[in-house]
Amino acid sequence: MQTNKLAFTPAIDSKLPHSGTTIFSLMSALAAENNAVNLGQGFPDFDCDPALIDAVTAAMKNGLNQYALMPGVPSLRAAIAHKIAHLYGNKYDANNEITVTAGATQALLTAIQCCVHAGDEVIVIEPAFDSYLPAITLAGGKPVCVQMELSEAGYAVPWDKVAAAITPRTRLIMINSPHNPTGSVLLQQDLQKLADIVRGTNILVLSDEVYEHMVYDGKQHESVCRHPELAARAFVVSSFGKTYHVTGWKVGYVAAPAALTAEFRKVHQFSLFAVNAPMQHAIANYMADARPYLELPGFYQRKRDLFRDGLQATRFKLLPADGTYFQCVDYRQISDLPEIEFAQWLTKEIGVAAIPVSAFYEQAKNSGIIRFCFAKKEETLKTALARLAKV
Repeated sequence: MQTNKLAFTPAIDSKLPHSGTTIFSLMSALAAENNAVNLGQGFPDFDCDPALIDAVTAAMKNGLNQYALMPGVPSLRAAIAHKIAHLYGNKYDANNEITVTAGATQALLTAIQCCVHAGDEVIVIEPAFDSYLPAITLAGGKPVCVQMELSEAGYAVPWDKVAAAITPRTRLIMINSPHNPTGSVLLQQDLQKLADIVRGTNILVLSDEVYEHMVYDGKQHESVCRHPELAARAFVVSSFGKTYHVTGWKVGYVAAPAALTAEFRKVHQFSLFAVNAPMQHAIANYMADARPYLELPGFYQRKRDLFRDGLQATRFKLLPADGTYFQCVDYRQISDLPEIEFAQWLTKEIGVAAIPVSAFYEQAKNSGIIRFCFAKKEETLKTALARLAKV
């Protein structure tokens, strides 16, 4: 017996009509298809400290497997507040000013959702991590992009252009240091210029500091937490996934004044409620020893230096890499292909995957620059370098 059914074609008026699969997914898939060394997506190919795994196992065996408190496990929030006070001299209240999140991406999205209203403008420094603009759009906000300037000294924020972009509709300024994808870092004078711009306004600051423990050559990370005038109006975001080599765990946090935290948690509780409980307990336990994050700059600087030394033997031009685990290179002495095409060629023909920096702009900007990730085993980096030397 044949049943007639009404034909129905689902249709949605997309909130993100210009968004597709991220460049990271595309390049990782291409790397897998071509058996290439994946220096594209930013994740380690080595294991975390076994003690951290043991701490998670212990938490699970001890029955800590039910919902955590909405803001996060108290012991973890206390450990975060202690770390910030020790490193940056700012005493956040663990109960009312620290919130544990499902990674930094959720933290960024929630911060934007809680303070950006329809028609509000958000200043974004480009190149920028790819989740920023969609998060602003979903909140009904308007991204206002200001591009970093590149010189022999590396990428730098043109603060005069940031100031010129301010309008009565400006609600938020997003900054990222250490910076993905460029590897640049903001200095004390940068934060002072930002403070000069927002002083006397109601503009908030969202500071993405997920690579806070990856600053090299003896320099210190200039956290917004360290700057009282900015901290008073800022959401500061960080990531345990980056710090402890567990990007798949998706655990991060936000530090913000009590009034901002109250609004943040209103959105947080209805979009997520609570983060994985046993991992929160494990990280709180693990944070009792500060050495893993205090020693991280030296750990990654050795990888950076190995990779940079190897690249010196290639035709790629090195850009400065003062922070993060990314190295940008200029390939214009090798090819005049657009960045995405060159990255695809490099993956297919040379066997090394990279990310085109043009993917980090609202309007793709081809500068002849690609980004490699050096958060890899030494043998992985040496294999990649041997292949890149053949270009």
